[in-house]
Amino acid sequence: MSLIKIISKDFDINENLTDNQLREAMIDAFAYLVDNDFPKLIQILYKADVDQYKLKELLETAEGRSSAEVIADAYMERQMAKIETWKKYSK
Repeated sequence: MSLIKIISKDFDINENLTDNQLREAMIDAFAYLVDNDFPKLIQILYKADVDQYKLKELLETAEGRSSAEVIADAYMERQMAKIETWKKYSK
């Protein structure tokens, strides 16, 4: 399973994006959620199993990065970890 396939379960995104375009799309999506739909943001992060304590720490120490950028990176990192776990145990 690819990162884009997993993310497309939570977001309506083009499946032909490069890694950089995907990251930018995620930053934009999380910026929108932070400003306009905080309950949905929390739901997505909970469903993805993003560690709330780690995320809080990242947000508190993220100098020069927007909260949307920090959240997007944490979300994508968690989804990548899931893929690695699936690969490890699907053999």
